Amino acid sequence: MTTRYRFGCDLSYEVKVPTFFVFNVEAARIENHHDLQEKLVISPDYERRVHIVPDTQTRYVAINAEPGPLTLRYEAEASLEVHREAPEGIGETPLHQLPLDVLPYLLPSRYVSSDRLADFAQKEFGHLDRGFARVTAICNWVYDNIDYRRGSSNEVTTADESLLLRAGVCRDFSHIAIAFCRALDIPARFVSAYAFGLVPPDFHAVFEAYLDGRWWLFDATRQARLDGLVRIGVGRDAAEIAFASPFGEMEPGPVKVFIERADGKAEAGERPSEAIATDGVAPPPTA
Repeated sequence: MTTRYRFGCDLSYEVKVPTFFVFNVEAARIENHHDLQEKLVISPDYERRVHIVPDTQTRYVAINAEPGPLTLRYEAEASLEVHREAPEGIGETPLHQLPLDVLPYLLPSRYVSSDRLADFAQKEFGHLDRGFARVTAICNWVYDNIDYRRGSSNEVTTADESLLLRAGVCRDFSHIAIAFCRALDIPARFVSAYAFGLVPPDFHAVFEAYLDGRWWLFDATRQARLDGLVRIGVGRDAAEIAFASPFGEMEPGPVKVFIERADGKAEAGERPSEAIATDGVAPPPTA
């Protein structure tokens, strides 16, 4: 199934001193995003440095901003192709068969304290049938036991702290679920996205688990459609794919995020029960 979306964001800052900014707001150039058309306007028009992570196609833009107002506007349109499969039969990949580039997603990271949650994860989920069903059970547990509460966490809150608080926002839900997966030897990684159907619109955090040789999408918050996620970045946790990382003194303004179907349809209804595969493969270069 392919659906075309319009999406983007507006950011603004009052820069107090010379500040180095790294932005990650552009859609990843992956195979699932067909005919991506986009424009990124930064004002003032500072010189940019660009980096694209080869395996995930996560895109970073860096600038050196001088004191004064700074604005960023990103507008894009792309056709999102979704690969659905029945979840039954999707198993876990044995450790000795994992690709070596997947191994970092088994380890603890800045916000994913999987080592501290290993005993808890084994007690709650270690006895379950392995595979897609076990990751789904993890999502169900997080959804049932963690309150979605704005302001309950901040940019330094870790998965084990969110678990103790029993509250968080989308990034915390994903960090907890990723930590449980990694504690069970299931590679898992953090994903930022433009999320169709999310109310109110915002940058959304979901995660992917590596099962049967592919990456599969999951959202423990159940707030957006898995088949309406335009991927921005992929990393071990939120530290690697923040939409903006300023290094200096500045005052942030309001953040505006938008995504809509290009055909104007709302498409309300039940979320799909099929598994959504996201391989993250870069398309071949065009002539």
